[in-house]
Amino acid sequence: MTAATILFAGATGLVGSRTLPLLLQDGHTVLALGRRPTGRSHPALKDQHCDFTHIPPLPPADVAVCTLGTTIRAAGSQAAFRAVDHAAVLAFARAAQAAGARQAIVVTAVGASPSAAAFYSRVKGETERDLEGLSFPRLDILRPGLILGPRDDRRPVESLMQALAPVLNPLLVGSLGRYGAIPADTIAGAIRRLIGQQGRGRFVHENAALKTLSAA
Repeated sequence: MTAATILFAGATGLVGSRTLPLLLQDGHTVLALGRRPTGRSHPALKDQHCDFTHIPPLPPADVAVCTLGTTIRAAGSQAAFRAVDHAAVLAFARAAQAAGARQAIVVTAVGASPSAAAFYSRVKGETERDLEGLSFPRLDILRPGLILGPRDDRRPVESLMQALAPVLNPLLVGSLGRYGAIPADTIAGAIRRLIGQQGRGRFVHENAALKTLSAA
């Protein structure tokens, strides 16, 4: 695998914090953009403070990785949620494209669709649609189910679902498997394998594909 220069938004979150060390292990150079530093020290890692409302010109890069995401409860309102999960993701993608990135890897969610009845899924779908409109040579969209792993913020409903995951996951067979819970480490492993993948176009990866990629 050829080492790449990666622009990374969301490196301090649940998925991002597990992805970042894998990318550094693989010899990639990473510029992590975010509201807070990663807290890691590595010769191939640079932190850049960014609130995503105004992103300065970024250095040349090969790949853009985005694991930004929040919940309506954590954001405080639907408008604040959209500001992160749509506006910030698109702003980062545009800045990365201007920096020369030819591949974008973005985590959204299962059920994402611009026509979804649920606000959360609809915003995720609109984000996917608008990312595709940017015409990256390669766009990898990851649509995991419930993401398993410890979080800094308190999410009671999500915590309950995580506790129930060992019971519920075996019941979700066939196409229903896409709605099952999946560890953040599995998603991180899939991102690792997607870096630098050849082939042009839009590729959607749900739970089964994420597990296969991570195990490769």
